Amino acid sequence: MSLQLRLFGGNSDAGKINSSNDGNHAINKSKVLAATDTGVITPKTPGNFSSIRSVPVVPDPRYFTKEEADAMKGKALEKTDGARQSKRAYKSLAKIEAADKTVHKEHRKYEGAVAENELGKKRADAGLAKKLHGMRPGYARLGLGIDKADSDARTRIDEIKTKLTGGAN
Repeated sequence: MSLQLRLFGGNSDAGKINSSNDGNHAINKSKVLAATDTGVITPKTPGNFSSIRSVPVVPDPRYFTKEEADAMKGKALEKTDGARQSKRAYKSLAKIEAADKTVHKEHRKYEGAVAENELGKKRADAGLAKKLHGMRPGYARLGLGIDKADSDARTRIDEIKTKLTGGAN
């Protein structure tokens, strides 16, 4: 500990870097890489690999009755139409996802432009602050000049008063 710190204390913040300007602007990668929804498929959340089975698997060869065959034919028509409609729906869902991705990407581009322009604005502000700090000595000189002119004027006024009153106040 230096002698100056021992004599005058070391609790001053004058020499410390402001924590908001210390260069530690880390971005939390967990937030950046977080899924947009809990149900989204990612390597960390690969889904449940479920499937669909409309009828049970027939484990052994067998004969079917006419009623069973008719029922199966009706079920097959129903499932075929359901598959066609499901295909249309999944196609539409994929298009919606693609549209969402486009909006998401464009919004991130916009946010990037906002961030970049904000940095440019802050650079301009910092440049002006530096320029203004550089002017402070000039203003101090001007102030000293005004103070000296005021002092000189008061001295001369006092001298004139003394001459006019003949030295008596």
